[in-house]
Amino acid sequence: MKITGSEAVIKSLLEEGVDVAFGYPGGSIMPVYDAIYKYQKELKHVLVRHEQGAVHAAEGYAAATGKVGVCIATSGPGALNLMTGIADAMMDSIPLVAITGQVAEPLVGTDAFQEADVIGVTTPITKWNHQVTRAVDIPHTIAIAFHIARTGRPGPVVVDITKNAMFETTEFSYNKQVNVRGFKPNTDPNPHQIRLAAELINNAKAPLMLVGHGVTLAQAEKELLAFAEKAQIPAASTLLGLSAFPVDHPLYAGFLGMHGNYAPNMLTNQADVIIAVGMRFDDRVTGRLADYAKQAKIIHIDIDPAELNKNVKAEILIVADAKLALQELTTKTKKATRPEWLAQFAKFHKEEKKQIIDPETKPAKGAITMAEIIDTISRETRGDAVVVTDVGQNQMKSARYYRFKKNRSFISSGGAGTMGFGLPAAIGAKFGQPDREVIAVSGDGGFQMTIQELGTVMQENLPVKMVIMNNHYLGMVRQWQELFFDKRYSAVDIGQPDFVAVAKAYKISGEEVTKRSQLKEAITRMLQYQGPYLLNIFVEREENVFPMIPTGAAVDEIRLK
Repeated sequence: MKITGSEAVIKSLLEEGVDVAFGYPGGSIMPVYDAIYKYQKELKHVLVRHEQGAVHAAEGYAAATGKVGVCIATSGPGALNLMTGIADAMMDSIPLVAITGQVAEPLVGTDAFQEADVIGVTTPITKWNHQVTRAVDIPHTIAIAFHIARTGRPGPVVVDITKNAMFETTEFSYNKQVNVRGFKPNTDPNPHQIRLAAELINNAKAPLMLVGHGVTLAQAEKELLAFAEKAQIPAASTLLGLSAFPVDHPLYAGFLGMHGNYAPNMLTNQADVIIAVGMRFDDRVTGRLADYAKQAKIIHIDIDPAELNKNVKAEILIVADAKLALQELTTKTKKATRPEWLAQFAKFHKEEKKQIIDPETKPAKGAITMAEIIDTISRETRGDAVVVTDVGQNQMKSARYYRFKKNRSFISSGGAGTMGFGLPAAIGAKFGQPDREVIAVSGDGGFQMTIQELGTVMQENLPVKMVIMNNHYLGMVRQWQELFFDKRYSAVDIGQPDFVAVAKAYKISGEEVTKRSQLKEAITRMLQYQGPYLLNIFVEREENVFPMIPTGAAVDEIRLK
C-alpha cells in the first residue's frame, strides 16, 4: 500500500524508536502534522511556544537519555528559529534530528512566502543536512540522518522536506542499516598506541585524567572508574563531563576550567602525564595555551580525529570510542599507589574550602548566596536529581556545588553558552527521565529569554522544578564589568516581572524566597509538590563566582578572590 510522504516521515521516526518529538506547526510542515494526528498514540508530540524551545527540549531529551532528540518546524522563520539550538548541539555533540518543512520544489529559490535556504544556513552547524524533494527518498534520508546523528561523535542533522514531497505517495520500506560512503568513524583503539600510553602511565609519578563529555556519550563511566581506581589517577571534569565520575569518590579531583576548583587547575601545570578522555581542550579549560601543561606528556583519547592536536599537542593520539579505549588501557596499566600526589589535591581543596566553599555555602549573615541554594538542593535531593542549567553565574554555581551521584545528571549549554537553554532543556530532560527529579536552575536574565515555555509546562502539567536565582542583574556580565571594566555596569541591571505571578498565570504554583530562614523549607515544599513548581529566590546582588582564571591567564594563575 502506498502512503504519503508525510506519513512516511512519521513511520520512519517510529522505526527509529522515537517516542517523543518537540515542535511547532506551520504552513509548509502541515502535512506532517496531519500524519502526527493519525499516529498520536504512537508518537507523543510536545507543542512548544517557540521553535527555539523545541530544539533545546530535544537537546535536553537527548542529553538525559543518550537517544537522538527530534524537533520539527515549518519553513522560513520556523526553521530559522531552530538555528541557535542546532549550533548549540553541534558545539556540545548532542545527537539531534531536526525536520523542517520547505516550500514546494517549483518555488524553491523564488523567494516564495516563508522560504529560507535552510540547507545553506545549516551547512556550517550540522554534521549533515539534506533537502528531500521526492516522497520516495524520505525513509532512506531519515535513516541516514539518524545514523549520522548518533554514530561516531554525535551531533545535529537537518532534513529539509519540500511540501510536494509530503503530498506525494510512495511505497514504504525502512532499513536502519545504511552505508554512508565517506562516513565510517573508527571506534577501535590502535593496540600500539594503547601500549605506548600504558607505558607512560605506568612510569608516571603525577598523572592527571581530564574527563570530558565524550565519556558520557560513549557510556564509558564504569570503564573510566575502573581505570582510575586501578592506576590511582585523580580525575578532573570539564563542564559537560560533570556527573560522569562520582563527586564523592576519593579520586575525584574537581571541576576544571575558568570557574572550576582550585586543585585541578593549579596542579594541571605540575602533572607529568595528562590523560584527556573525550574532551577538546576548550579555551575555558586551558587558559593561556602558551603556558598550558608544557611539562606534561599528553595522551588524548577522542573519537573525532579533528580534535587531536587542534588546540594542544599530544604525545600519544588514540582515535577511538572512549569505552573501548579505556577497557584496553585498563588491561595494560599496572596497579599503583600515589599518596603524595593525591595529598597535593587534598591540600589545595582544603584551602579552597576554607576561603570560598564554606563562606559561600554556610554564610553567617547577609543575603542568600547562590552557592547555598545549590548546596541545599543537593542535600535535599541527595545528589540524585537531573540538574539543567541556564548560562552564567547560575550555571557555574550549579557545576561547583551540586554533588552528582549518578551519570547524565548535569545538562547545560557548554560550547555555545546559550542563555535561555535551561527551561526548555529541562522540559526535554523530564520527558526523557520521567522518574527522576528534574530541576531547572536559571538566572533572572536567562529565564526571561524562554519564559514562554511555561506554557508548555502548563499544557503538559510537567512536574519540572524551576529555581530562579534572582540578583536583578545579568550576573556574569556584571562580574566581568566589576573586575575588568572598573565597575562600569553597562546594560546589565535587568528589569523583571513578578515571576511567581507569571507562573500563576500559567497555572503553575510557586513562591518567593527573600530570607535565609525560608530557604530550606521552600526547597522542601518544591520537591514534595506533585506538579510543576517555581521558586524565585532573591540572592546577593553582587555575588561573584570564584575561583576565576582571568582571560589570558594561565590555569595556575587562578584567583581565589
